[in-house]
Amino acid sequence: MRFLIDAQLPFKFTQWLRQHGHDSRHTLGLPAGNRTTDAEIVACAVAEGRIVVTKDSDFVQTFTCD
Repeated sequence: MRFLIDAQLPFKFTQWLRQHGHDSRHTLGLPAGNRTTDAEIVACAVAEGRIVVTKDSDFVQTFTCD
């Protein structure tokens, strides 16, 4: 599976997923790092076919997929 881990979760979680055979990125690896907006996270996830993992309770309200 392919994951994009949001800023509220530790980078170590990304590493753990990789150790267990998953393709995983953290927002720290994106150009704006942990300041990446929800819209930019969605765009990245859609473009790369990733599942967003977040603790951001209002993230789903910002999700739009055209």
